[in-house]
Amino acid sequence: MNVEKLMKMAGSVRTGGKGTMRRKKKAVHKTTTTDDKRLQSTLKRIGVNAIPAIEEVNIFKEDIVIQFTNPKVQASIAANTWVVSGTPQTKKLQDILPQIIHQLGPDNLENLKKLAEQFQKQTPGSGGPTLEQDDADDDDVPDLVPGQTFEAAAAEEEGHTHASS
Repeated sequence: MNVEKLMKMAGSVRTGGKGTMRRKKKAVHKTTTTDDKRLQSTLKRIGVNAIPAIEEVNIFKEDIVIQFTNPKVQASIAANTWVVSGTPQTKKLQDILPQIIHQLGPDNLENLKKLAEQFQKQTPGSGGPTLEQDDADDDDVPDLVPGQTFEAAAAEEEGHTHASS
């Protein structure tokens, strides 16, 4: 074995500088399994029960859907806690809407109408307002006349209001 390599290895186990004693034991780092075990023990304390035979979970967040296929679902209704574990996929709502439309109930009809309106606004030429119509409807602050300042315009406006009273 190479002497340089041996010295390098010996130097890496020292706790301090040259002349200090070596570590007795290698430091053991925590793994993710310990975190998972702690989470499971906390969930057990809350009293979650596994819910079997769930094929898909969709979490809606604005126009993004987080989709879990064949997840492990646990719930505690008393603690108002739901745990969904698995591999998530982030998808756009427009891409997934045809597949989930049959899952939506009558209580989601209003949300579906809002989504349809947003979708029409996003696609040009779909009967929604065009860009020119939107610009005409804006109540923007008009530009000042060149050579005029805000103070002069305010003083002139103030003079008109006092004269009319």
